[in-house]
Order: sequence, then structure tokens, then C-alpha cells
Amino acid sequence: MRTYERTHPWLSFELDLRSIDYATWVKLGEAKADITYIGGVPLTPEAARYLHQVYLAKGVLATTAIEGNTLSEDEVLKHLEGELHLPPSREYLAQEIDNIVEVCNLIGEEVIEGESLPLTPGMIKEYNRLALRNLPFEEGVVPGGIRDYSVVVGRYRGAPAEDCDYLLSRFCEWLNALECPKGMEAVYSIIIAIAAHLYFVWIHPFGDGNGRTARLIEFRYLLQAGLPTPAAHLLSNFYNQTRSEYYRQLDTASRKSSMDGFIIYSVSGLVDQLHDQMRVIRQLHLDTVWKDFVYSKIGQHSTTRARQRKLVLDLSRVGDNEGWVDVSAIPHLTPRLAEEYATRTRKTLTRDLNLLEQEQLIKRINGRVKANKGIILAFLPRRAEQEKK
Repeated sequence: MRTYERTHPWLSFELDLRSIDYATWVKLGEAKADITYIGGVPLTPEAARYLHQVYLAKGVLATTAIEGNTLSEDEVLKHLEGELHLPPSREYLAQEIDNIVEVCNLIGEEVIEGESLPLTPGMIKEYNRLALRNLPFEEGVVPGGIRDYSVVVGRYRGAPAEDCDYLLSRFCEWLNALECPKGMEAVYSIIIAIAAHLYFVWIHPFGDGNGRTARLIEFRYLLQAGLPTPAAHLLSNFYNQTRSEYYRQLDTASRKSSMDGFIIYSVSGLVDQLHDQMRVIRQLHLDTVWKDFVYSKIGQHSTTRARQRKLVLDLSRVGDNEGWVDVSAIPHLTPRLAEEYATRTRKTLTRDLNLLEQEQLIKRINGRVKANKGIILAFLPRRAEQEKK
């Protein structure tokens, strides 16, 4: 008998889903529908890039923030664009981000762009090595090297060091042997991704970076489940948003020797995150339709009409929570509006606003103005609940 069989009997490498409640299976069905929608929506290159960058930033920040990274989401976005400059004392925070981005790109190449090979201990060791590259860590930690000492995280003691190599091999063999029922591949692959995350944390084979490595393995299996890359980052983001509950669920799973609670918690969070992402995508679509609508109403007929078009489109991107802007602020609202109205009188702006209001492209009230983007919602298919209002 190996030591872990006595100390960690829950490491049985079984996936028993009989006690997963009905509501969770329904949510998994929702997740599958959302994934199909997100993966099938055509976006403009600009919108697709925005979606990729924003959710890459959310995902890589989340998986490092859980471990203590203090960069903000805006700072991570600036770093990904090459525009963030940190003092030497904080440069390691950007290095943590770079490391996770590198592993995510590596996994993406393996799963999406190339042949999706079976997971191996060597792959996992490489993920861990890259996640810890050029970072400070405790003495005795070897990036990508199996630990040879005991570790305790919170109240949880990792698997015995002498069994970690064996358990890592068993872990890969178990995952590679799991089969998804035909027609249920996406649903079961999501469960497998979550189970892989939990089992890896239970084993805790490395001296550092186990949480990051677990979430990277989960990311890999979510990609294999067919999640588009922006959606594959969502679980890490959810864990970070609910960090105290994430740790509580991990602790409860180890004490009860059961995956059920962690699976239910993770699936519920994934569905909520997918719904949020769908709302973002819908807004990107509405923005594209609005821009096309404005161009259809205001063509390239004259410099006057071109100026008015710029005014409507710039009003679409600014303002308070409801999009309102003081009319007096318009000549300085954006650099191109400042250029357009710098040599023109207030009457020119008033004439522009009057015409745009007549065309229902803007709304005005009490010296304030906003783009009338709601007009395009009239083009949506009519539904019964709208008829009853």
C-alpha cells in the first residue's frame, strides 16, 4: 500500500456524477447553449480583438490575483498593449502576468492550432516551470520539479511527497482515459475540467504554483470542451471574484472527500460568467449595428454631413451612465470634435444638433444631449411580452 492510500483515500481517481443535482445538469445545458452562441457569433476584427484582450486580461489576472498579484485589470490591459511601466519593485507582478499568458498561448497552440495530444506529466511540469519563470520563490522550490517535502496550505496537507510523481502519472492516465457520452462531449468536458482542477490541487505536487497550474490545466480542458478562448478564461475570473468561497469550497471538498460541491459551485459560476459575456457580445453587436445605421443615415455627401456623423458617433462613446453630455462640453469632447468646431461658431453646433435631432439620431433635454442608440432596438423581432405592455 502506498502512503497516500492511507493519508489521502479520496484520491481514488473516480468520477462519480450520480449525486450531482438536477439543477446543475440544467445549468450545464445552459452552458452548452451559451458556448454555441458565443462560438458562432461573427464579430468585426476590432470587436473580436477587444473581446480577446479583455478576457485574456481578466483570466490571467485572476489566476495570479488569487495568489496575491495586485495589478488592476486596467494595468494588465495596458501591459498587454506594451504601455505599462512599473517601478523595479513591482516588475515581478508583470512577470507573473507574462508567464501565464505564455502558458495560455502554449496551450492554445496545442489544443486549437495543432493536434490535441494526451496530457502528460511532462506537459504539466512545463506549465509549472513557465508559470514560475523569473519569479522569487521559497528556498527548496524547483520550478517544474516535484517537491520532496511536505506542504500544508491552510488546513490542507498535500499528498505525501514520495507519492507525488506516481500520483501525477495516475492523474494524467485517469484524465486521458475518461470518455464523454456521445452528444454530451461539451457538458462532460466541462465537468472533467473542473474535476482535473480539484484533483490537481488535492495532489499539490509542486513546491509552488500549484493553484496556477491547476487553473491552467482547467483552461486546457475547457478549450478541449469547445469553449472559445474568451470563454475559457471565465472560470478563473469567477474563482477570483469569489475568492473566499473558492477557498472554502476547496477546503470542504478535501474534508468531505467529495467533488460534488466544488463541481456545483464551479458550474453555477461558469454559467453566470457566460451570461455576462453574452451581454458584452450583444453590446458589441449593437454598437456595430448602430455605427452602420448612422453611416446609412449620414453618408459622405459633404464636409458638413461628415462632421455631423462624427458628432453622433463620438456622442455614442462618451457621457455619464446614461450617455448624457452637456451641450457646452461638445466642442472639447474628443480631439476630432475639438478640431471640427475650433473655427466654427456656436450657431454651427446648434444647427448640427437641430438636424440630428430631427433625424432622431440624438436626444436633447435641458441643455444635455446623447446619441439615440435605442432607436435601433426597434428593429428587433417583436415578442409577445412586448405586445402586452
